Amino acid sequence: MIDFWNARYAAAEYAYGTEPNAFFKAQLDQLTPGRLLLPAEGEGRNAVYAAKKGWEVVAFDQSDAGQKKALKLAKETGVSLTYLIKDAMDFDSRTTFDVVFYGFFHVPPDALTPLYHHLNTFLKPGGTLLLEGFSKKNLGRGSGGPQNEAMLFTPESIFHLFDDFTTLEVWEEETVLNEGPFHQGSASVIRGVCTK
Repeated sequence: MIDFWNARYAAAEYAYGTEPNAFFKAQLDQLTPGRLLLPAEGEGRNAVYAAKKGWEVVAFDQSDAGQKKALKLAKETGVSLTYLIKDAMDFDSRTTFDVVFYGFFHVPPDALTPLYHHLNTFLKPGGTLLLEGFSKKNLGRGSGGPQNEAMLFTPESIFHLFDDFTTLEVWEEETVLNEGPFHQGSASVIRGVCTK
């Protein structure tokens, strides 16, 4: 998968644009800035937005091409952030985070539970977990995301990933994506706002 993402991010154009994800922005704008973890951050659009808003951002991805574009965008915007080249299961931190955002973070089904449970440990008690991903109803729509049904979400498939959280708000929603060339058009998404 590293080769796939490096090839996608190698183009001069930002694959998902330079503006933050709309759901992420709407939720983050309601929270007091603190420490934010962004797994699978790609080209940095969410990280740069959060840093502009005063968040201390730690982002990571497997793609060095994504990291280069993220750091370029941060420099052009005049913000600083930490962006690591890491596999999600290798991520480690001595400190916890106030917010973690899983933005279209789709992985093979056998990796999903261990990966999310591992990353959830870095969210502090009382912290907020934000999630947006494609639902199974998005299969075949052409608006983005995996075309492997097993990698898509339902609300029920999300609940067990956060079984030790105190509150879970997870829902399915129709939306229209306008995020660079690879997220365009009508989409069915799963969104979540959860408290640990």
